[in-house]
Amino acid sequence: MKFTPLFLPGAYLVDLSKKEDQRGFFARYFCEKEFAAHSLNTNWQQINNSMSSFKGTIRGLHFQHPPYTEVKLVRCLRGAIWDVIVDIRNDSLTYGKWYGTELNEDNRTMMYAPEGFAHGFISLSDYSEILYMVSSPYNQISEGILRWNDPFHGIKWPIAHTVISDKDANASDWHLSDGTAINDIVKS
Repeated sequence: MKFTPLFLPGAYLVDLSKKEDQRGFFARYFCEKEFAAHSLNTNWQQINNSMSSFKGTIRGLHFQHPPYTEVKLVRCLRGAIWDVIVDIRNDSLTYGKWYGTELNEDNRTMMYAPEGFAHGFISLSDYSEILYMVSSPYNQISEGILRWNDPFHGIKWPIAHTVISDKDANASDWHLSDGTAINDIVKS
C-alpha cells in the first residue's frame, strides 16, 4: 500500500499496491501492520455502503461529536465521486481548511480522514457506490453536519449539485455572525 500524507495533519490518500498477472490483480484494501506503521487507525467498528443514483448528489459533510469522533477510510467501488474532508479541530494549524480529490472505480484511491474531520462527497456519475470503514459506531445524538456550501470553509465543488437531503441542505452556519464557532468539536 502507498500512503500519501496530505497537508492536513493526519489525513492521507491510500493507494493499492497491485500484484498483476494474466488473471487481473490482487491488492490489499486494509493491512493492520501497514496502517499501524503509519500510526493510523487499525480498529474499525463499522463498514458502511452508500450508493448515489444521480450525478451531482451531495452527501455530507458529516462528523460525530465526542465521544463518538470517528476515523473514516473511504473508497469508491463504482462510478466516481469528488471526496472532501475538512479539518474542524479547533486548535489545529489547518483548522477550517479542506481537501478534495476524485475517487473512482478505476483509480481505487482511498481517502483516510482522521478524527476531527468532516467528510462528504458529490457524485460525479450516476450510480456511484461508496464503501467506507468507520472507527466508531454511529450515534445519532452525536451527529454533526457541516453545510456543504458554508462560506467559512469555501469548498470549491467541481460540478453543480442536483440532489441533496433536507438535513444536509439546512445545516446551520459553522460560525455565528460575530465569528464565534458554534460547532468546534475536537482538540488536535
